[in-house]
Amino acid sequence: MASPDVKYTDPEKYLPAPADDERALNLRVDWTKDEERRAKRKLDLIIMPLLTLGFFCLQLDRGNISNAITDTLFEDVGITQNQFNIGQQMLSLGIVLFEIPSNMILYRVGPGKWLTLQLFLFGTVATFQAFMNSYGSFIATRLLLGITESGFIPGGLWTLSTWYTRSETAKRVMIFYFGNQFGQASSKLLATGILAMEEVGGKPGWFWLFAIMGAFTVFCGFILGFCLPDSFRNPCSTFLPGKSWFTDRELHILQTRVLLDDPAKGKKKRKIDIGAFKRAFTNWRIWIHVFISLLNNGPQRAFDTYAPSIVTSFEFGKLRSNAMASVGLFLQLPTSFFFSWVSDHFNLRGETVIAGLFFHLVGYIMNRSFSPYSNDRRSVKYFGVIWTQMFGTFSHPLNITWLSLTCEDSEVRALAMAMVIMGANIAGIYGAQIFRSEDKPLYLRGFSINLAILTTAIVLAIVRTVDDKIRRRFRKRNEEAGSSSDQVQTIEVDDELKGAAK
Repeated sequence: MASPDVKYTDPEKYLPAPADDERALNLRVDWTKDEERRAKRKLDLIIMPLLTLGFFCLQLDRGNISNAITDTLFEDVGITQNQFNIGQQMLSLGIVLFEIPSNMILYRVGPGKWLTLQLFLFGTVATFQAFMNSYGSFIATRLLLGITESGFIPGGLWTLSTWYTRSETAKRVMIFYFGNQFGQASSKLLATGILAMEEVGGKPGWFWLFAIMGAFTVFCGFILGFCLPDSFRNPCSTFLPGKSWFTDRELHILQTRVLLDDPAKGKKKRKIDIGAFKRAFTNWRIWIHVFISLLNNGPQRAFDTYAPSIVTSFEFGKLRSNAMASVGLFLQLPTSFFFSWVSDHFNLRGETVIAGLFFHLVGYIMNRSFSPYSNDRRSVKYFGVIWTQMFGTFSHPLNITWLSLTCEDSEVRALAMAMVIMGANIAGIYGAQIFRSEDKPLYLRGFSINLAILTTAIVLAIVRTVDDKIRRRFRKRNEEAGSSSDQVQTIEVDDELKGAAK
């Protein structure tokens, strides 16, 4: 990572005085392509690793409980599987209730301070999950974890949109989500070793799972606090005010190129007005994207929670099953990268989302079909688990990228990001009840429910894709008509000039 420029001077000199409640950016195009390339590379090396690290920590603390239930968590805390599902609902409820308020705070105080604070908060709560000893303490910690995590994901997405152009943001959303996917896979692999610490200090393995991963998140909070720049206006980290990672020249290049791509970002208001809420909440296309994530993430959350337990039911053993439950999640990383590349390179936003949803659905067809097999054919059953993990997650970030390119301005984009993430977390509320104790170990009903939900998601994605193609066609036709009109006017002017010359 580049060293800070201690000779930082106030970037406000690049900014004209704001009008009313707006913040405007100065526009000067005076750089070479090589200067822009170097500035953008430096931005990538600072912003992307930090935001991705934060998302990695969030997923560790949110998802490690799926590994804890393969240990003695139920017996030690004194809860049943269905009570555990309620706790998972509380996590999602906390996120949903505070998602938009959290995003509004971030919009006002800046991502550097708010995202850093969030890592400290949910890292602390995650650590104290190690001391759960009753149903009440379990419910309370899951609710608090949801509240403290709320807003981090849409906040990260919004932060990306402020530092990058629209096309660059679309590419980096998928990189940001690699933190989530890598966290999913790593938590299960790390749990294999940490759960083996049972009886260390007289504590069960799940105690050390929560304590170690929560402490790691708090440590990463310090990393963000020292390194994450806030914005173009304040390109300093929370713990190092007055020291910027960027030179004045780099700031000028980075902020101007963003404004050239989206002039609306040059009039970023200090608060989101009621008009932005109206534009966001009355846009049916945004709601289609919200429902796509709502429908994809419910089955995915449910399966991710119980995947280690399902693999354990194949009689592989507790520790080995946690390691095996990470394989499909690691395979999803190159799979996600490939689909993201196709989406960006060929501009196939809707098509890649539909493909992801379809392959996700195929996974539940496999699991529904293979589940009745005896464990003599457990390798076939395990293949169904791997397939579902490979294709279960990435439709969501692809859908978010598609949504971000649909939004008309930064205010609507900030609200749309919160709405779609809120939809994804509402999915966690209903998804937590898909796999219930009376349905185990085969979960035939649960897999059938997932099939119906994903079929609906595919229908919505197809509708939105057709709409997108129609809009592009009309836009292209209007552009061609405008070009033809300009040519006609030019010919008429030329004829008039020739006549005057005669």
